[in-house]
Amino acid sequence: MTEKTEASASRRDFLKLAGTAAPAAVAAVAVSGTQAEAAETPKADGRMQDTAHTRAYLASTRF
Repeated sequence: MTEKTEASASRRDFLKLAGTAAPAAVAAVAVSGTQAEAAETPKADGRMQDTAHTRAYLASTRF
C-alpha cells in the first residue's frame, strides 16, 4: 500500500472536520444571544402580487 503523507488531507479527514465544525458553529450562534426578526410582508391579505411574472404564470395555466 502507499504511504499516507501528512501534507495532504483525505476526503475522510475533511468529512470528520466538517462533522465536528457544523455543530460547533450552531452552538456559537445559539450562545451569541441575538434573535432574528422576520421582515414584514408588503401585503398581509394572503393574495399574490399582481406582477408580470404572476400574470404570465396564470396565463400559462389556463386551458
